[in-house]
Amino acid sequence: MTTFDDIELGFVPLGETGLQTSELQFGTWRFGKKTEEGNVEIDEQRAHELLDAYEAAGGRFIDTADVYGLGDSERWIGEWLADRDRERFTIASKIYWEIRRGDPNSIGTNRKNIRHRIDALLDRLDTDYLDVLYIHRWDDETPAREMMKTLNGLVEDGKVHYLGASTMRPNAWKVAKANEIARENGWEPFTVSQPRYNLVNREIEGDYLEMTRAYGIAVCPWSPLGQGFLTGKYTREDGLTGESRAAESSRFEQSYLTEENFAVHDVLDEVADEVDASPAQTALAWLMHRDGVTAPIVGARTVEQLEENLAAATIDLSDEQVERLTESKPGPYAGL
Repeated sequence: MTTFDDIELGFVPLGETGLQTSELQFGTWRFGKKTEEGNVEIDEQRAHELLDAYEAAGGRFIDTADVYGLGDSERWIGEWLADRDRERFTIASKIYWEIRRGDPNSIGTNRKNIRHRIDALLDRLDTDYLDVLYIHRWDDETPAREMMKTLNGLVEDGKVHYLGASTMRPNAWKVAKANEIARENGWEPFTVSQPRYNLVNREIEGDYLEMTRAYGIAVCPWSPLGQGFLTGKYTREDGLTGESRAAESSRFEQSYLTEENFAVHDVLDEVADEVDASPAQTALAWLMHRDGVTAPIVGARTVEQLEENLAAATIDLSDEQVERLTESKPGPYAGL
């Protein structure tokens, strides 16, 4: 099986931005995140150890958001970057969720909120600019023209290089509309997207991926391991087991712990054995082989988990294995 010493992440084009991105991006959503018991999942020391490990593997794309760890994620990344050449890294963050309870203007993509928050997140990251700014969700309260005009202003000011849209699967037409507005006015369009996509959650196949192809938008999926389901730590016999608190929610159980998904996992286990890899590595490798996918976003609680995930970049699946995994999900996704 591949070891961490064998890993050297390569680069792939980030859509039509002209940038090159690491073939596996590093997600920091657990940095500073508190559990229901009040414990921090990943503290500052562990965060820096994970960033060190990602850098050592050749990784250069770091993804965060201004609400991760209530800002701690960005602060810790900024402190880590202070000892490095900022230009060697591509940094992405996101804006949308409420940051001041009871203040309706502190959520969404209105101009007041965006302009205030971009300055705050740049300060936490201790950088003059952001490579990619995502809107974390679509804001139906703010007209698309107003939003795109505001975002374009950030690009013109040099605070942001490229714009992205996160978690927009049901809203492919809204992203297309926003890009048409940008095109008509000579503004910066969305050139990067961040949808949920994995072997058992295939909701973006169809209209969404067709939209991203049509506009040359990079696709950088989150939740590539289905909240841990595709790592193999959940079984038919054991039911709700494993370390993830998400497993205790009925929503997770209904979404992932189904017979249909376990049947997919059976095929995943077979292919993993064939290529001498773990289920997690094989699921990530499948995603990296999918047409239209640019670079999945991986995360981890420990350096060992991160090393295992990054080793997926060394796994070469045959066309037959990719097809077998793809066809393991029945219904409208088969054959896509």
